[in-house]
Amino acid sequence: MRTMGLDVGSVTVGVAISDALGWTAQGIETITINEQAKQFGYDRVKELAEQNEVTKIVVGLPKNMNNTIGERAEASQKYAEVLESRTGIPVVLWDERLTTAAAERTLLEADVSRKKRKKVIDKLAAVMILQSYLDANN
Repeated sequence: MRTMGLDVGSVTVGVAISDALGWTAQGIETITINEQAKQFGYDRVKELAEQNEVTKIVVGLPKNMNNTIGERAEASQKYAEVLESRTGIPVVLWDERLTTAAAERTLLEADVSRKKRKKVIDKLAAVMILQSYLDANN
């Protein structure tokens, strides 16, 4: 039984999956979103969830620093709601404040080029969201 973590952005969705014991998170994919074409990656997330026998999905909730819900957090809440109805898998919202900044800092410290950072930042943020959730719940 695995848990999936998602970092939902306006352009991409970073995807991470836990190991079978639910101790560690690994990044597996970045899905491109096309809001104009109404392509939000739901089908690909469902496909990955089925392939990996996912029993729970954790979606990052980007709250404001003062703990309020802004426009991006509302979009994440809507994404989680639609995803749960499409997959039938329980979806949990998890506070993800500063995970993208932490992922960026980690990649900078590892001296990853700007071009490569852009390709993996959302996947790494998904790993950080999921790992935070796993650590808090194990």
